[in-house]
Amino acid sequence: MITFEPAKAHHLPDIVAMLANDPLGRTREAVSEPLNPAYVAAFDAIVADKNQLLVVALLDRTVVGTMQLSFIPGLALTGAWRGQIESVRIRQDKRDAGLGETMIEWAIDRCRERGCRIVQLTTDKSREDAHRFYERLGFEASHEGYKLKI
Repeated sequence: MITFEPAKAHHLPDIVAMLANDPLGRTREAVSEPLNPAYVAAFDAIVADKNQLLVVALLDRTVVGTMQLSFIPGLALTGAWRGQIESVRIRQDKRDAGLGETMIEWAIDRCRERGCRIVQLTTDKSREDAHRFYERLGFEASHEGYKLKI
């Protein structure tokens, strides 16, 4: 049975490995032993922020998935809170077994519990399989997103 829990520092190597285990991740992540200190600093900042939740999905106490939830207050839509789902990853040998859908449903439930009125996410334009997956779960490609690397 899959369980979810807040990530702990000892989960970081597994999380980074999943982030790096695809064509995009291989170009932007740094898998090393020891881990790049920037990962540890980012983890510490996430854990310290009550509106951030870095989660691991566990199967028999082994990390098989991860995602980050951000709870964002806003004035738009009459002061609506938004739940932002990011960095959804599943260990390669556990893909295509329904875990992604279970993870997203779990995330949506956490957003409801926090009073969010919108759940949103981004996915790279090149991830066509992910687009089909999120659309199947009811997400709509309603906006065009822009990023500026600085």
